[in-house]
Order: sequence, then structure tokens, then C-alpha cells
Amino acid sequence: MNTEIYYLYHSGFALKTENHFLIFDYYLDTPRGCGLNKGVIDPQEIKDHNVVVFVSHRHPDHYNPRIFSWRKTIPNIRYILADDIRTKEDVLTVHAGMTYDLGDLKFRVLDSTDSGAAFLIYADGLCIYHAGDLNLWHWNGEPEAENTAMRRRYREQIDSMKGEKIDIAFVPVDPRLEEHYLLGLDYLMKTVPVKLAVPMHFGNDLSIFDEIRRDPRAEPYRNRIAFFSWRGERILAPEEDPANEKFS
Repeated sequence: MNTEIYYLYHSGFALKTENHFLIFDYYLDTPRGCGLNKGVIDPQEIKDHNVVVFVSHRHPDHYNPRIFSWRKTIPNIRYILADDIRTKEDVLTVHAGMTYDLGDLKFRVLDSTDSGAAFLIYADGLCIYHAGDLNLWHWNGEPEAENTAMRRRYREQIDSMKGEKIDIAFVPVDPRLEEHYLLGLDYLMKTVPVKLAVPMHFGNDLSIFDEIRRDPRAEPYRNRIAFFSWRGERILAPEEDPANEKFS
């Protein structure tokens, strides 16, 4: 089956695979009463799925405690939270540098260059990467030493994935970084084989896709980037690499 991706807003996505329904960094739960086609999780709509919820860190644009209310409708739902999140809920708290095996899926936890963690998940024959706020945050006006240290830390984490073949990668392309918005995605795409890269962390600023379309730096991998236009849009991940590239 085709893997279905739903854009839930900002860094929030749902991913429907053969045997799982994965939810990442969901926080915007309005307007109430809507469903996936509007980018809102209605637990009634997914109650028959094997639901696993990942939260990369505690920032309010990535984490909404209302996710735990879904348990009333989905009793077997599982929650996987980075260790900077404090909660009394029944969750699996995970730590950077560790690998976890839940039986039906496995995942590695990478360290973030901001807060919390990133996830590299193996499920249903897929390798899925969700960066959270792991990004090359190069800010204009910051001391060069800080930007250099940021670049080193980011590359260390991405380099740790060398040898992987990622099917779907959710990666920040934050417009606030101005001309540096592509640095993190660019390094990932040139370092690790990625079939489909899904931009995120741009809020309402969908003009970032126009930037990617005309940015010459993206030319080598532009046909492996998912372009989408609205919250709730469904994206079908290709079963084969769209560039027909054979990675070794």
C-alpha cells in the first residue's frame, strides 16, 4: 500500500503505514469537530488503527497535552515523549543516543540542536525520520562562533545516520532563518539517501515552497521534496525513489 502523509500544521504530521498510524508533534487542535482532511485529529476517526504518538520536545508549537484525551477513545494508543517533557501520564520517556524496540516498531533517538530529540523510526519496512527541532539554526546576527558550533553539532547528528536509507524525512525549513533556511535540509539530502523530504516548521508561511522551487541549491534533490498547499492535505509517499536513483 501507499504510505499516506497528512499535514497537521507546522511540524505536525500523521503517517498511515501498512500497520501503524503515527502522529508527530501535534499541537493545533482547532477548529474542534474537524478531522484529518482539516489537519485535526479526531480520535473517533482513527480508533481502529494502531496509533503511536511521538512528541519531540516540550515547546508549545510541538506539544499539546490534549493528546492524552485520545485515550478515552483509543485505549491501546502509545505515547513516546522526549525526556524534556514532564507529565504524569503513562508514556514512554526516551533519551537521546538510545535505541528502543517496541516489538512492532523500533526507533533511534537523536539529540536536538535546540530542545528535546529527533526520531529515526523503523516500521513496516520503512525508515522514517522526524527531526523535531534538530536543525542547522544559523541566525543572522549571532556570533560566528555560535553558528560554527551549531553547524558542528548538527552535522554530528546527521552524520550518525550515514548508512541509513530514509524513506520519509520531515525536516525544518524555517523562513525566519532567511537565506539560511535550507542549510539543514541541504546537508541531510547530501549526506543520507532520502526518498521523500517533507518540509516543516514554517507556520503559516507557505511561501517557503516558492523559495525551494527557485533555490538553485535544491536543484539536485528538488524532485524528492514534497510540495503541499494546505493544512489537512494528503501526500502519498512514492513506493519507489522518484529520481530512480540506486543508493549503495
